[in-house]
Amino acid sequence: MKWRGRRQSSNIEDRRGSSGGFGGFGRSGGSRIGLPTGRARAGGGLGIGAIVVILIVAWVAGINPLELLSGGGGGGPVVTGQSSRQQAPTGTPDDAGGQFVAVVLADTESTWQRIFREGGETYQEPFLVLFSGQTSSACGFASAATGPFYCPGDQKVYIDLDFYRELRDRFDAPGDFAQAYVIAHEIGHHIQNLLGVLPDVNAARQKAGKAEANELSVRLELQADCLAGIWAHDAETRNVLEVGDIDEALNAAAQIGDDAIQQRTQGYVVPESFNHGSSAQRSRWFKRGFEQGNLDACDTFGPADI
Repeated sequence: MKWRGRRQSSNIEDRRGSSGGFGGFGRSGGSRIGLPTGRARAGGGLGIGAIVVILIVAWVAGINPLELLSGGGGGGPVVTGQSSRQQAPTGTPDDAGGQFVAVVLADTESTWQRIFREGGETYQEPFLVLFSGQTSSACGFASAATGPFYCPGDQKVYIDLDFYRELRDRFDAPGDFAQAYVIAHEIGHHIQNLLGVLPDVNAARQKAGKAEANELSVRLELQADCLAGIWAHDAETRNVLEVGDIDEALNAAAQIGDDAIQQRTQGYVVPESFNHGSSAQRSRWFKRGFEQGNLDACDTFGPADI
């Protein structure tokens, strides 16, 4: 990925070396820019983001780092609070790892600013929080074991850069574009948040059984992968990508599929417990977003088989 010397986002909070804190701002009141909602909306059912906060709370509870993008479960209270912006970004980092993240964040901003603008809306840029060891968020306490996550309560992405070492060494997914894919996936959850689907979470928490919740979770995560693919498509049109970048992202998606994670960690696969999607599904939906480059491509809640 061509990232050196490029614009860095100023929407960075660098909490490394500090105990952190949290602030943030409330979610969007909704947007006319819509992803296809398919059967999830038909008949007044659950929306495309109906399970997102449940996932976030589970992640913040300390699930294995790679389970943020590949598996895991758990529950917890639904996060519904909205807060005003309390903490300004701290500017751009001065280390290579932090600068890389700031460039990727800036690049996602370029993509989604354009897409929202074409839909007659203004893109609300999220903050990205760099932390080391532990920090706090509007979704609760986060530790290094939490890994990357998006918190809808403050509209921030949180990441401890040690996660990238795990991605490379433990899960055999090296490369800067594999790392960029992780960020773009979490930004995908921010897009889902801005589309106004999170009010459905309370209904989902009350009504969904475990099997249905898992299926909705899979569809949500695959959609975030597809949205990451849309960003990659746009980045390619702007001559940002290098040879091998898409292969790095596809490999990362495959390595952190539920089936790959379960086979690696427990020696067998339990499909009914999937809540992020199989390796094949994750790779396929990222590729679909990349190849088609539009929101219509990301209808993981439609009648078609995911």
